[in-house]
Amino acid sequence: MQEGGKILARILKEVSLKIQPGVTTKELNRAAEALILQSGALLAFKGYENFPAAMCVSVNDEIVHVVPSSRVLKEGDIVTLDLGLIWEGFYLDMARTFPVGTVSPEVSRLIRITKKALRIGIKKAKIGNTVGDIGNTIQRLVEDQGYQVVRELCGHGIGKGLHEDPKIPNYGKRKNGEELEEGMVICIEPMITVGDWKLSQMEDGHGYKTKDGSLSCHFEDTIAITSKGPLVLTQDS
Repeated sequence: MQEGGKILARILKEVSLKIQPGVTTKELNRAAEALILQSGALLAFKGYENFPAAMCVSVNDEIVHVVPSSRVLKEGDIVTLDLGLIWEGFYLDMARTFPVGTVSPEVSRLIRITKKALRIGIKKAKIGNTVGDIGNTIQRLVEDQGYQVVRELCGHGIGKGLHEDPKIPNYGKRKNGEELEEGMVICIEPMITVGDWKLSQMEDGHGYKTKDGSLSCHFEDTIAITSKGPLVLTQDS
């Protein structure tokens, strides 16, 4: 999984270099699919619950699972690339939100805080802690900064399947929920909104966006629980 995670992180980074005004989300997906297949890995998302693409590409108020389309990215947008692959029978999953061209200071702050939420959540991914410890840490940071955490979607276990137990919410109480044990592999993925956290399903039947149209941001890594602490398998090089 560590080897697969490095491949995935490299591919997502390469695709992100193509983000600019005038590019369509479908073009980004096409690049991701080609790079995954060239690497010798298998596509994790395409065909999963009838999802038709290799990557989810969400823009502005879209939070997750959005099907790539002919939508054109514009200066000042933010775009989330959520990508997975299968390497030697194991799934890896990660997401990053990027600015398109120059964005406002407020948008930059949203990206920075969401990235920090992931970082501090990962620090709690230790043997003996619980999923509630992770969620509580993320929720307190996010709400202290004036944002909201999505309740309707969450992180998850991962391994031979893409979505396994336990669920990893981005909110909760300390010492609540399943205890983390050595050898577990989980995906921590803070999904943050500027306005209300409530979501609506999109017409594509897969994607979700904020009900009030407010901006959203999403970061995700695959993490192994080890005796030496959390090991980020999808670490950016």
